[in-house]
Amino acid sequence: MSLQLSQSDDSHLEVIAVAPRPQTIAATGLSTAFLCELVEKHLFEGGVLSMRDLVVRTALSGRLLEELLGFLRKEGRIEVRAQQGDQPGLGYAVTERGRGSAMASLMASGYVGPAPVPLANYNEVVRLQSVRGHKVTRERMTAAFFDTVLDPAMLDRLGPAMNSGKAIFVYGAPGTGKTFITQRLARLFHDTCLIPHAIAIGDTVVRVFDPSVHRQFQDNSPVVMLNHGHDPRYVLCTRPQIITGGELTTDMLEVQFDPATRQYRAPLQLKANGGMLLLDDLGRQRVPPMTVLNRWILPMEEGVDYLSMNTGQHFRTPFDVILVFSTNLRPQDLVDDAFLRRIGYKIGFHALDAEQYHAIWRRVCESTGVDYEPSLCQFMIEVLYKPSGTALLPCHPRDLIGMALDRVAYLDEVNRLSTSALRWAWNNYFVTDAAS
Repeated sequence: MSLQLSQSDDSHLEVIAVAPRPQTIAATGLSTAFLCELVEKHLFEGGVLSMRDLVVRTALSGRLLEELLGFLRKEGRIEVRAQQGDQPGLGYAVTERGRGSAMASLMASGYVGPAPVPLANYNEVVRLQSVRGHKVTRERMTAAFFDTVLDPAMLDRLGPAMNSGKAIFVYGAPGTGKTFITQRLARLFHDTCLIPHAIAIGDTVVRVFDPSVHRQFQDNSPVVMLNHGHDPRYVLCTRPQIITGGELTTDMLEVQFDPATRQYRAPLQLKANGGMLLLDDLGRQRVPPMTVLNRWILPMEEGVDYLSMNTGQHFRTPFDVILVFSTNLRPQDLVDDAFLRRIGYKIGFHALDAEQYHAIWRRVCESTGVDYEPSLCQFMIEVLYKPSGTALLPCHPRDLIGMALDRVAYLDEVNRLSTSALRWAWNNYFVTDAAS
């Protein structure tokens, strides 16, 4: 079963159903000792903190924090202090004993952030909000690409591929629109999903939420003493869309440990759970493509990813991503037939026909504020493209029109296209023997 977290008026009820706010320490799935150490580390780093400060920092309710603070006070590890300056109410700070205890905890784990969710809880939440629960129809595909010039036959190939839950392999020459189109597939997702700040595997914490790749849908800051709402250890986000290219290394696909901060960070595919992971420019990485692709064989087939930490501890998480490979190279030059058979859909992107080229040319003219003159576009096709044997690619109108307008601005001419400006742009865009 998959529960889609829509952005409707009832979305808050759906979110609560997936991850209800824990009302007891036992309901967090974490031990009292673990949570006390986390609170202690926050106080060690933050100084004197109020209850409101601790609620925001730990993502725990005031009720749970009162219980934890009471335990720490009995142990003599924290004390109550008056707030400084214009801060109302009481604050909490570590004692000398608590300082030593916090330093020992930080040596074991440098994580100081919102309370993590247990691995089992995370796995269940991923299952309930699976990206594979989406049904893509022709109507939805057409709506998602209403402003894009794309062969309807291509939409009819991409749509079923999105429904399959299998990996998608797109290929074609540079400039055929692969990256542009595959990134726009994210438009098919109009709902949200819950991303944990971190997950706990035993007493080890792995950060998951990453503001550089996750887009928070709404303010999830907890309110002091409120006992309703979804579990604030999760952040409500739009479904992830993570793109990686030539910078990808195999290390980025494994749990990463920073010895300086003594913290673990989730790999790309774990951050992408519930959304899309696009591997762009396959074959341009610093590692052989088969090394990268072999990493995905089991996850693609089993829907489960097997991870490990530098301590040798192993764990498994759902592999709930729409995985898209994109390459400018011939697929047969990258992988063998056996691997290609494991990928459900292989979709080739090709050059445009004249009608499609005109359509894109017209859109670029509209977006740049110049008149669309069909005769100028036809001049490009008949006089420049055909004699040189150059393929009509989707990226060309934007680039050539932009360069032509650069020249118009430089010559301080009226802002319109001309054959001379376009020929000049052509000679500067392509490697030719001409120079005018």
